[in-house]
Amino acid sequence: MSRHRDPFGPELALGTRTGLPDALRVLVESYPREGWQGHENFGELVRFWMDRHLMFRKITQALHDDALAVQAGDLDPRSHGNRLVRYGGMLVNELHNHHQIEDHHYFPQLIGLVPEIDRAFDLLETDHEAIDPMLHTLAGEMNAVLREGGSVGQLDEALLRFETLLDRHLTDEEEVVVPVILKSGFVG
Repeated sequence: MSRHRDPFGPELALGTRTGLPDALRVLVESYPREGWQGHENFGELVRFWMDRHLMFRKITQALHDDALAVQAGDLDPRSHGNRLVRYGGMLVNELHNHHQIEDHHYFPQLIGLVPEIDRAFDLLETDHEAIDPMLHTLAGEMNAVLREGGSVGQLDEALLRFETLLDRHLTDEEEVVVPVILKSGFVG
């Protein structure tokens, strides 16, 4: 749980913000994304963590592509169901576990390493709290399709809304966490 329920107000809620506020972009200005991989502190932890984020993006895109294929008649419902169980379950379970590990293990260790942006971790934890019910809604849409009573089009709309918010969160999280690790040399 976040230390502060809504540390920034509704203008920076996950569904409304377009990026990190300037006060929390201090490190990403000093450590721009294009230089991350070449930095001496870009180690296995950062690489693994970024790969997890890439996996979440790829799964949501695959689920969207599958929904479009079903609607176009290019993917049969049985194959779609099998893929939906596999990838939909992976997305929901792995993303939930990923956020739990961040909130309870990594974020507490990163807080204080660069005190001027510690508030960013409150924002990220608040995002996690907002994403959790979205995951439940998405799981409900997937289950409705699997029970053959749900609309693939409705599932795809939910996926697109979720994908947009998830990408905003992942991008902002990367722009907080990676620069903290690069500056501090944190290795977990």
